[in-house]
Amino acid sequence: MTLMTPFLPNADQYGPLDSRNMAVDDLPWKPTPTPGIDMKVLVQDEETGLLTALFRWQPGTELALHEHVEIEQSYVLEGEFEDDDGVYPAGNFVWRPKGHRHVARSPKGALVLCFFLKPNKFLGGKLDGQELK
Repeated sequence: MTLMTPFLPNADQYGPLDSRNMAVDDLPWKPTPTPGIDMKVLVQDEETGLLTALFRWQPGTELALHEHVEIEQSYVLEGEFEDDDGVYPAGNFVWRPKGHRHVARSPKGALVLCFFLKPNKFLGGKLDGQELK
C-alpha cells in the first residue's frame, strides 16, 4: 500500500509510520469528471483504489449510473443527496454493498464524506428501463 494525501503541505517531512495531521480547510477542492461535484482527497492509495474524500455536490447535480465494485460508505455532513432507494439528509450514514448500482442526485446540494475500497465503475445505458440523461 502506498497511502498519501495529495497537496498535503510538507508531505516529504513525514516518515513511513508518522501520523498525518492536516487542516482540511487548507486542502484544495478539485473537480471530478462529473460537472457540479468537486472533491478533497483526504487519503488515497492509487495502486489499490482506496479513497477517503469529501465530495461537494452543487444543487441539481446528478451522478450517472455506476456500480460499487466494493463497499461504499457515505456520511452526509451538509445538505442531502438521494437515489431510488431514499433521501439521505445531513447526519445520515448510508453504505452500499459490492455490486450495488444506482444513479445519485442532489437537488439541494450536499457535502458528503465518502470511503471507497475501489473506484466506482461507471456504466452506460439504462437503470430500471429509464434512459439516462
